Amino acid sequence: MSKKPVVAVVGRPNVGKSTFVNRLVGARESIVDDMPGVTRDRLYFDVEWSDVSFTVIDTGGIIPGTEDEIMLSISSQVEIASEQADAIIFLVDGKEGLTTVDEDIANMLRKIKKPVFLTVNKIDTADKTGLINEFYALGLKEPYPVSAMHGTVDVGDLLDEVIKVLPEHKEEEAQKPIKIAVAGRPNVGKSSLINAFLGEQRVIVSEISGTTRDAINTELVVNGAEYILIDTAGIRKKSKVGYGVEMFSVDRAVRAVRNSDVVLMMIDAKDGMTDQDKKIGATIIDAGKAIVLLVNKWDLMENKKSNTVNEFTKKIRHDAPHLSFAPILFISAKTGQRVNKIFRSVQEVREFSTKEIATSLLNRVISEATALNPPPSRKGKRLKIYYSTQAGIIPPTFILFVNDKKLFMTSYERYIENKLREAFGFFGTPIRIIIREKKQSSG
Repeated sequence: MSKKPVVAVVGRPNVGKSTFVNRLVGARESIVDDMPGVTRDRLYFDVEWSDVSFTVIDTGGIIPGTEDEIMLSISSQVEIASEQADAIIFLVDGKEGLTTVDEDIANMLRKIKKPVFLTVNKIDTADKTGLINEFYALGLKEPYPVSAMHGTVDVGDLLDEVIKVLPEHKEEEAQKPIKIAVAGRPNVGKSSLINAFLGEQRVIVSEISGTTRDAINTELVVNGAEYILIDTAGIRKKSKVGYGVEMFSVDRAVRAVRNSDVVLMMIDAKDGMTDQDKKIGATIIDAGKAIVLLVNKWDLMENKKSNTVNEFTKKIRHDAPHLSFAPILFISAKTGQRVNKIFRSVQEVREFSTKEIATSLLNRVISEATALNPPPSRKGKRLKIYYSTQAGIIPPTFILFVNDKKLFMTSYERYIENKLREAFGFFGTPIRIIIREKKQSSG
């Protein structure tokens, strides 16, 4: 898969990083709040400016309480940016003025051999541009005044300069098609979705559950990218599957999931997340496949309000916490509502499922995580994580070498996984964490 250029947005807490990213993306996709450190989940966004496509990283994360811990967290943000980004936007607060933390961040950035764009936020009107003068002291060339909240001071001049330094985005040669399995319970609309993709009645659609018996492979090209769609038979509970054709079609569906790159897991909006949906999700996770959750038949939902999507999303997250990393799209395969957004999500989760992290950076993030929340102890013996490395992709798999496997509790594994997701995204893909014992040498 081709890799887009990456632009990282760094800065101390509460200078408006998420608001600024929202301005670049053109949609309110990041969580924005006045409390420092609210950015938890979506860190990566696709942006296009003057026909140049690139990915923006909002490096906001959990900001701890003490000054030392704040600098530890910010240092980690800067290191992540330096490893992954082709350019860095350093955001400061024009209203609050220059701070010692800004100076510390500037000192870190000067050591990085990446283009840095000093950007002074909260300059709401042209007559306030004088507020940027004190930031010249940071020695990071000409500051760019912006207003992320109001947009009254244009960010266009900044982006014009940023895209000049980005490497050219080229598609990789001989790129393999992404294999997409469309999975779910019978009659949730899988065949209708593929018909919507193809724009024709290629697959038989019926209101009778279990019409699709075989996994059907269909080639498709969208925006120059090639895909292979695999329509699967509806996956039923084992107790309801008899011998014969239906049993074999369920087996084919499970195999289709295992042979895919990305799974579009469909659920029925009226039914919500059923127990069988949860089991299908667990099957996809066990197979290590990237997932996009599709809530189908959204057009049939009555009495929708402005917060209906948010409430439905919270319900799904509560009912299926093991799928909390999967993006959710609310669609109608029948009317085509939001169907055009699915392939963008497929590309995103596929990229995260194949993401590789430099060993030095991985150990830096794990080290920060253990500093912020020390490992558990049992009977006076504390867990120690000596070293970490990435062992594979699809799904991203990490090996942690520890002093005693028995001390590595499930709750702490979840904590480490959450820190990895905060640092690197990994949206839509499971993560594997393998624990191995390594005895510390006595010499």
